[in-house]
Amino acid sequence: MKNRVAIIILGLALLGGCGTEAPPETVFDAVDLRADKHKQPRPRCHQYSEQRNAYFGDLHVHTSVSNDAWSFDVRVDPDGAYGYAFGDSVKLPLGDDYAAREVRIDRPLDFAGVTDHAEFFGEAELCKEQGASAPEFCQVFGSGAGRNPKLVMRITAPFQLRPKDLCGADGKLCGAAAETVWHRAVATAERWNDTTADCKRTTFVAYEYSSFRMGSNLHRNVIFRNAVVPNRPISYLDAIREWDMWRLLKEKCIDGSDLCDVLAIPHNSNISNGRMFNVTYPGANSVEEQVARAKLRMEIEPIIEIMQHKGDSECRNGLNGVLGGVDELCDFEKFENLAFTSITGSPEVDDCYAGPLSDWVPHLGPSCLDRNSYVRYALTEGLKEEARIGVNPFKFGISASTDTHNGLAGGVQERNYPGHLGNGDATERDRVRYTGEVAGNTSNGPGGLIGIWAEENTRDSLFDGMRRKEVFGTSGPRIQPRFFGGWKLPKDLCSDPAMVSKAYASGVPMGADLPGKSSASPTFLVSAAADAGSAEFPGMPLQQLQVIKGWYDDNGDHQQRVITVAGDANNGATVNLDSCAPQGEGFAQLCSVWQDPDFDAKQRAVYYLRAVENPSCRYSAWQCLELPENERPADCASAQVPKLIQERAWSSPIWYTPS
Repeated sequence: MKNRVAIIILGLALLGGCGTEAPPETVFDAVDLRADKHKQPRPRCHQYSEQRNAYFGDLHVHTSVSNDAWSFDVRVDPDGAYGYAFGDSVKLPLGDDYAAREVRIDRPLDFAGVTDHAEFFGEAELCKEQGASAPEFCQVFGSGAGRNPKLVMRITAPFQLRPKDLCGADGKLCGAAAETVWHRAVATAERWNDTTADCKRTTFVAYEYSSFRMGSNLHRNVIFRNAVVPNRPISYLDAIREWDMWRLLKEKCIDGSDLCDVLAIPHNSNISNGRMFNVTYPGANSVEEQVARAKLRMEIEPIIEIMQHKGDSECRNGLNGVLGGVDELCDFEKFENLAFTSITGSPEVDDCYAGPLSDWVPHLGPSCLDRNSYVRYALTEGLKEEARIGVNPFKFGISASTDTHNGLAGGVQERNYPGHLGNGDATERDRVRYTGEVAGNTSNGPGGLIGIWAEENTRDSLFDGMRRKEVFGTSGPRIQPRFFGGWKLPKDLCSDPAMVSKAYASGVPMGADLPGKSSASPTFLVSAAADAGSAEFPGMPLQQLQVIKGWYDDNGDHQQRVITVAGDANNGATVNLDSCAPQGEGFAQLCSVWQDPDFDAKQRAVYYLRAVENPSCRYSAWQCLELPENERPADCASAQVPKLIQERAWSSPIWYTPS
């Protein structure tokens, strides 16, 4: 502990020359930047469906506007990122040639949102404008490759750190420059948004709020319904605590304009040291204050990102206070394993401290384990908190995205994955090494996609889908899961041509509460269609559908149950590791109506669906095979690096609350 504190103090001392004044809140007032604000209402899309279609997108995309992407020599800008998302090619760096590699998405997305880090919008703009005459901060800002520790410290410190020599004593110069960058980003999203009845592509105005407070990842992607937005983004340098960011978004956007609406999507809880889902409410001392904060959180943050390039945040085996047996599928894409070893020097990790002043304990990145770092247990913790204060602060829908820093929105294909971090993982040899010496090492991956069930591919329809949590996440494939719950769902729904309409009529979809009350056990319709893939990259068949149930016992421990309700976990499917050729049969579609045999009408519970593919080769296994045998790093044979994965999709939950 003493070493951590000393490092933080030393880092702050090295920063020097820091402005600390907050900007006037009026700078965040909503402005109408819509390109089509004077046009007639848009026509209904040709593919409109009352039963809702599955649309796939990526709402976590970084470009050259993000300092960490720029410093890894990425020059793909927001215009290029939208182009890539919808079918154009872009160029990536390889050494000194910043346009050496040309890449193109295998299948265009339906929607995308560029979410560049807002923290240094203004600083980067001023440094570029001033060139050689720029102050000392700009030399730090532009020096070296990778993530500059002096910049990371500015989003780690628990107080505002803007450079006076660049931003001025009051920070107004950087604020004005940030407005310029933000308005440019909005205009780019507006240009790419298709407002015709073809509805071929939808873009969202967005940015990332990148809090790394006290060394814990507390990042959020902020997504707006349209281009009526705050005049500049609210970053960590403006709001140190996430609840201040929520408050400003509500006051300035949701309550400040009839046309402005917004939501935020937290991500990478797996490296948050248990802080993403803590229930300590710093600064909110009374129950009434805690209730208000929980309600505000759910209004601003209705969904969570369960997977991206820094791994899976669903669950983890071996955590204290989690009972119900081992879930073997929880050992999927555990990015934090290497991070723990790199930081602590050992794969053995202690539980996170939860005593007095725990919110002020510094970490050198992810350095402890806690069930409140994972989505499954947050969902259960929310049930406990609802019983205590009457509000569930973790009633999240589930999504996924990439977090690409190459501008490759939706670039999730394992077979030809080009990396996510410019020159940080530009070669196959870098991407297959399991070492902290390589920024884009093999603990990283392509990330996932967000799916939304919506009537049409428009901003309003997709945003409404996110608001009602009828969303799902995938680890990359375009699996289409559907999950309904009710008290009287017909047992023959899977064979009924009107399955979906009847499920909506007699139950609720993913993201909702079981309707009304009943002494009978609830039934759930679980179904999924496999990703057919493309001619160049055929999809994999499904292996099984699982329902995950969570609740808590009288001791406050989390209980979990994983039930295979369709398919066959022991179908014998495998992969020939000498060629990565899949072997065995699977399913193009799976469906079942399942009733909970252990239902207790007095017990709060949460349910969600996990659809799992047959095993396939991980990208690192493919790329090891492509290297000449005598040039393969030793990591290609290491047991630490999985060669096989089982891609999957997660539905948003359905909740049960007793009377």
